[in-house]
Amino acid sequence: MPEGRLWGTCFREGEIMDFSAVNWLAVIVAAVVAWLFGAAWYMGLSKPWLKAAKLDPATMSKSPLPFVISFVAEIVMALVMSLIIGAMTGGQPNLVAGLVFGFVLWLGFVATTLSVNHRYEGFGWDLTLIDAGHWLVVLLLIGAVIGWFGVPEVAG
Repeated sequence: MPEGRLWGTCFREGEIMDFSAVNWLAVIVAAVVAWLFGAAWYMGLSKPWLKAAKLDPATMSKSPLPFVISFVAEIVMALVMSLIIGAMTGGQPNLVAGLVFGFVLWLGFVATTLSVNHRYEGFGWDLTLIDAGHWLVVLLLIGAVIGWFGVPEVAG
């Protein structure tokens, strides 16, 4: 691979991504904290969110599937955040890095995606602010937990 290419600086030929530096306890704790926050956020903002999302509680499904999918998605987010923070800090995650990367990833991907999707879907900015606020805090919490836990303890 030619020198100077981004991929070439991340992996050598024949290498695969190393998951041994992932603090799996931090990933699970981060996902649980994020999920619990989301439950509290949307319970507290249920009326304005339902109005902004143009949903009628009487016609909504009572399935637990959205809650399960939310938790699985937050595990994936925490894992990816752990990999990014670990790679960008030289394998030494910390609280500040977690918060910074949480904010940057939210701003670069989540806030922009929600803004675009909600405009095409005909929703108002009120829904975007509620949903984007939720995801901002989720990513800050995930980043903080990943950073605070740091690298996994290695038995030796």
